[in-house]
Amino acid sequence: MGLSIGISASLVIFLIVRYDFSFDKFEKDGSRIYRVVSDYTFSGKPYHTSGVPGAMPLAVKNEVTGLDVVAPFRTWNDGVKVTVPGEKGKQVVIFKKQTHIAFADENYFRLLQYTWIAGSPATSLQEPYQVVLTEDNAKLYFPKLSASEVAGKEIYFNDTVRTIITGIVKGPRENTDFTFKTFIAKATLETPGLKPQDGDEWGSTNSASQLFIKLAAGTTPKQIEDQIAVIFKKNYRQSDQTLHITTTHGLQPLNDIHFNANYDNFDQRLAHKPTVYGLLAVGAFLLLLGCINFINLTTAQASKRAKEIGIRKTMGSSKRQLILQFLSETFLLTLVAAIVSVGLTPFLLRVFADFIPEGMHFNLTQQPGILLFLLLIVLVVSLLSGFYPAMILSSFQPVIVLKNYTDINTGKARSAWMRKALTVSQFVIAQVFIIATILVGKQISYTLNKDLGFKKDAIIYFETNYNDPDPGHRFVLMDKLKAIPGVAMISLGNSPPSSNNKGTRILKYRDGKKEIETNAEKKFVDTNYLKLYHLKLLAGTNLPYSDTIHSLIINETYAHVLGFKDPQQAIGKYLEWDKDSRDPIVGVIADFHQKSLHEPIRPLVISSHGTEELMFSIALQPQNTEGTVWKTAISKIEKAFKEIYPKDDFEYSFFDADIAKYYKAEQDISKLLMWATGLAIFISCLGLLGLVIYITNQRKKEIGIRKVIGATVTQIISLLSKDFLKLIIIAFIIAIPVAWYGANKWLENFAYKTTLSWWVFLAGGLIMFLIALMILCIRTFKAAMANPVKSLRTE
Repeated sequence: MGLSIGISASLVIFLIVRYDFSFDKFEKDGSRIYRVVSDYTFSGKPYHTSGVPGAMPLAVKNEVTGLDVVAPFRTWNDGVKVTVPGEKGKQVVIFKKQTHIAFADENYFRLLQYTWIAGSPATSLQEPYQVVLTEDNAKLYFPKLSASEVAGKEIYFNDTVRTIITGIVKGPRENTDFTFKTFIAKATLETPGLKPQDGDEWGSTNSASQLFIKLAAGTTPKQIEDQIAVIFKKNYRQSDQTLHITTTHGLQPLNDIHFNANYDNFDQRLAHKPTVYGLLAVGAFLLLLGCINFINLTTAQASKRAKEIGIRKTMGSSKRQLILQFLSETFLLTLVAAIVSVGLTPFLLRVFADFIPEGMHFNLTQQPGILLFLLLIVLVVSLLSGFYPAMILSSFQPVIVLKNYTDINTGKARSAWMRKALTVSQFVIAQVFIIATILVGKQISYTLNKDLGFKKDAIIYFETNYNDPDPGHRFVLMDKLKAIPGVAMISLGNSPPSSNNKGTRILKYRDGKKEIETNAEKKFVDTNYLKLYHLKLLAGTNLPYSDTIHSLIINETYAHVLGFKDPQQAIGKYLEWDKDSRDPIVGVIADFHQKSLHEPIRPLVISSHGTEELMFSIALQPQNTEGTVWKTAISKIEKAFKEIYPKDDFEYSFFDADIAKYYKAEQDISKLLMWATGLAIFISCLGLLGLVIYITNQRKKEIGIRKVIGATVTQIISLLSKDFLKLIIIAFIIAIPVAWYGANKWLENFAYKTTLSWWVFLAGGLIMFLIALMILCIRTFKAAMANPVKSLRTE
């Protein structure tokens, strides 16, 4: 069982790790494919984006040498509406919120490999309003037509972009981060009304503007980066507003896209390398525990095979033959364990469900690599767990074992030391797992219960249509919502207090002597925002009701950056948004966390703008005893929403649930550690059981004699358990510095973190101590209760 659990856990982790490291490995010359990315420093703080300035792709294509392919494209993943005209006057079919759309040209298909079913890369994306679909999207939009019949059909994007389908391609079947399903000719962006605002700019960057390149053989990334730096410096003229910004452009390797959180990978799942390596460590430790457990159980049963070994040696067997025999037996047992592990794997896949990527699956017939991995594991585990017991068993002396003196031989100091060392190793691993589990749980509790500086309970929020031609609809909706009994308060804004939306602005403050230029996060809200979210006003007043006067509220951190020790000193001062916009500070609020606790609190400015507030925040009335207030209120809110926006879907979120999502990775790690800890304890206790069996078998005559001369059951249990409990204490002493170091490294990921309390380590040691004591008591009690006549009658 110990080996089966270790092998199955290793198999599951192997599947996850292999899946994540398999992305885009099939691309031809993948080692020469790079993405150009942008890195900025605002006021000493680093920012990263996967996009490039809109004017850069053309300049790189014309001026950079050493490139085989320059493939710029622009993503469009904002929930696009696709309309498919019906055949022969039939009703049109509308597909809402379509994603994975890119504006590309033939260079995209020169860079990445696709199989063409209809059309060709040379002609299908040359002209504006041409579209290439993947086979999956072609079947989605035209389920009754073949690929050749789909070519030439029309589809509309957001009712305004009319396009002709000129090609169908097969989407990649291998794992890839390039999951685009619709390709619109990039030339379409040059047409009136569709040209991006940053299309010809060097001073602004949008992550939608992507630039991939393929280096010529012999060209190094450094050579390309140097050329891009020269081009950027030549074309980018810094204004007064951007003098404090430093900008660099680097090359991101293709194999880094799936792992690097600094840059996006087209809204797909990003793998976290430290977590992947952590999974590998968990699998290795569980497998190691299984091997140690196997060794202890095998050596504990050594005395039962002593006579067999003595007879074999007497009849001429060599030590080499005996070692081969025992290794063969170990191989067969390990093979059985591997077969059992295949049956356990589906269960463990459910256990590790939070770590299982959506596209990963387990199928022995379709994944021959799994069989190869299992065979390798069986061979390695057979050697690791079988070699030491084989050496011990094959070293028995025939004369001694045939005279019933096996206890003398098997109890050699070196063998006893090895077994104890292995047991200590098991319990070090188990106790580190226990301590880590407690600590991660403590940090999660800290993050979820810490005062974040705002109210988060009983608040829902939703957005209205950005493209609505009549912005006044939101005020009509607000009047309708105010009449709903379950609604306590309503506010309009552009985002809740804590959000992953990252809108920043450069602002200047002049005090007559000096000028302070700062990059600050910006929020646009109405006057109810502070009241609804319970944001604490330290000085000044709330934002006034006005559509013309733009007053500002700043947070405490921003006030300190501007040099004000007392928040009241900031009231009445002016901040400049640009040369033509200079607004007064009317209030200072207490700091609150704008992001997760991973990040520090940054300067913040809140303003009333009048056109940016498209998000409704609604504080709900307290629940009644039946728990129906919220459900009824949300149902009525949805009805009112559909009356104003009949074509839009009503999608809302609970604010506190979104806060909890910040720490999903930590919650997943906590679940993983809980299961890993449970498995580690189980396997370690089996190993302890093996050692207890060995010692009680070795000392059963001693136990019999002690009982005959008057020793009590309690005294015998204490005698047998004392040495084992010493091993647990030694393991605890070793585990403390290991766990402390690992905990400190993990907590470095948080700007705000829990303390490393002493009780976390003590609790880990006590849990392991109590579990081991229970195992010891059960087995030693059985030995102590045995009839002494049976153990002494051979004397």
